[in-house]
Amino acid sequence: MAHAHLKEIEAETLKASGLLIGTLLGGMLVASSFIVDLPAVSRLLFQTELGSGGGGRSSSDYSDLIALTGALLLGAPLVWHAVQCLLHGHAHMEELVALAVVAAIALGEYREAGIIAFFMVISNLIETRTALGARASIESLLRLTPDKAHRMLPDGREEIVEARQLRSGDLIRVRPGDNIPADGQVVSGESTVNQANITGESIPVDKAVGDEVFSGTNNLTGALDLRVTKAGSDTTLGRVQQLILDAEKTRIPLMRLIDKYAGWYTPTVVMLAAIVLFFSDDRKEGIHKAITMLIIACPCALVLATPTAMVAALSCAARLGILIKNVVHLEFARSLTAVIFDKTGTLTTGELAVTQIKPAPGVDGADLLCAAASAEQLSKHPAALALVDVARRAKINLSRPEGFQETPGRGVRATVAADAILVGRSSWLRDCGVDMSITADPEFAEPEGVSMLYVARNNRCLGWVGLEDRTRTEARSAIDELRKLRIRNLSMVTGDKWSVARRVGAEMGCTEVQAEVLPEQKLHLVDELKRRGHRVAVVGDGVNDAPMLAAGDLGIAMGAAGSDVAINSASIALMNNDLSRLPFLIKLSRGTTRVVWQNILFGVAFIVVTMTLAIWGPLTPITAAISHTFATAVVIFNSARLVRFGENAEVQVAGYLAPLTAQPATA
Repeated sequence: MAHAHLKEIEAETLKASGLLIGTLLGGMLVASSFIVDLPAVSRLLFQTELGSGGGGRSSSDYSDLIALTGALLLGAPLVWHAVQCLLHGHAHMEELVALAVVAAIALGEYREAGIIAFFMVISNLIETRTALGARASIESLLRLTPDKAHRMLPDGREEIVEARQLRSGDLIRVRPGDNIPADGQVVSGESTVNQANITGESIPVDKAVGDEVFSGTNNLTGALDLRVTKAGSDTTLGRVQQLILDAEKTRIPLMRLIDKYAGWYTPTVVMLAAIVLFFSDDRKEGIHKAITMLIIACPCALVLATPTAMVAALSCAARLGILIKNVVHLEFARSLTAVIFDKTGTLTTGELAVTQIKPAPGVDGADLLCAAASAEQLSKHPAALALVDVARRAKINLSRPEGFQETPGRGVRATVAADAILVGRSSWLRDCGVDMSITADPEFAEPEGVSMLYVARNNRCLGWVGLEDRTRTEARSAIDELRKLRIRNLSMVTGDKWSVARRVGAEMGCTEVQAEVLPEQKLHLVDELKRRGHRVAVVGDGVNDAPMLAAGDLGIAMGAAGSDVAINSASIALMNNDLSRLPFLIKLSRGTTRVVWQNILFGVAFIVVTMTLAIWGPLTPITAAISHTFATAVVIFNSARLVRFGENAEVQVAGYLAPLTAQPATA
């Protein structure tokens, strides 16, 4: 599908190039007709060759012939397009211009017809070229996946194959400087990968064994061996391509409204031109006025007002890792009044980290951590992974556990260096016969918003370890920015306990917090905000909160790169976990709406003013054609400002990422 679209873009580019050559040739012929008709130049060119005897053609005859040829060459595409539209049974705005060109030729005003056609075709070429330029980022996205891949054979040799021949499970090698040909997992090697074209991240990401990589991203430093997980159109890049192509075909209500009344517009304008012609005292002057009205009435500026802005906005958003499935969603984002955040994986990292350690009297903190981490080594629970990670970073030598047993939701038990170690909830340790009298000491009270793991050795409590799901560095800044954008309600919902929810909600500055809620209860919260008159966006990771995303007026899934569930469950997908994309999305929506209305108001004002001048003033068909081209250019260049909007956002996003990149260096 993507390759077919790429061929379509190439065909449109080739067609536009051919039309440009024909237009320039026709324009040269029309210009030459003026030169031929100059007395001095005509004598220089024709007297010595043609002489002054009878029977020869005058320079005026040659001038008319050249002008007619140029007018036919320039007007043919316009007339042919108008005829095709009529044969297919629908009226198109360009029939007005085609009618004006035919009328001028019929009146013998060949130069006038040629000039009108020249400027109208140039106007169409500007439109086409701008549309192709706005889709240049999409075209480059389609070209990111390399054609060839280095597939590893069982004997260790490499074979070069077509990238489209790769299948899940294949082992491939990617060298420095190469684009990655498929989604996969690193099985050997380390490197830095630039994945800005997928996630919008401005900083390359380090990849090591076990990490996920995406098709179309660029391997920068080291060689990687990858196990293919997805290939072809199933890759993240393939899904991104299809989403953008589908979004291009969608239309906002305003565009559909213009299409609805387009069928009435052309007959009405023709009728007005006929009325002006009928009541004109001078028939020739009346015909010129009618032709001028037909040219002016062709509402290219009005028709281009919305699509040029939307295509520019879509390409701008895609470059920053924001995938919009329908332009209606882009238009809707400007009117949001409430945002609901799922806590885990959205406002927080979704990964537990050890933040506090409280050893019992006479117990060393390192001994407490060693006992807990040694017992937890064989567990895959997030709390266990956090314990082992902090112990290894603290350079603590862990002993291998024996007799490991894990009780889901309660804790683990194991024998470490002949000692019976238990790690888990206080109630479970108490049920296992551990002396938990230490919990009565106020000094060992559980802190607010911290998940606790108690550690016991040989039925004696050694103390507790506190873990937290840390908030995202950029999340508070993003929420503050949303508040400045007049989002009145910023709510957080979670199935986690109230103590954790209150801590995160306070850190984020949320206006409402709901905790210990089940998935179906989250839907009720969305419906309640809707009943209160809010236009609600729901932000989540798209995995366990897909029903809530679907319930909101606008569902936004973050961290969608590599997740089909996240991409499919939401209206808009943020390809990375940077919440600063959310206020940027609202700003882009409002900026796009402003540009659309500016274009529409300009287009309407242009038609009204110039139509009045055509009827009552000195406006001629030629000046009308030139003015028409100018109006089209104004609308196109106004829409192009959205590209600059995207460039400014990249700088803004880099500012949000700066604290994240500085943090590891100071650790």
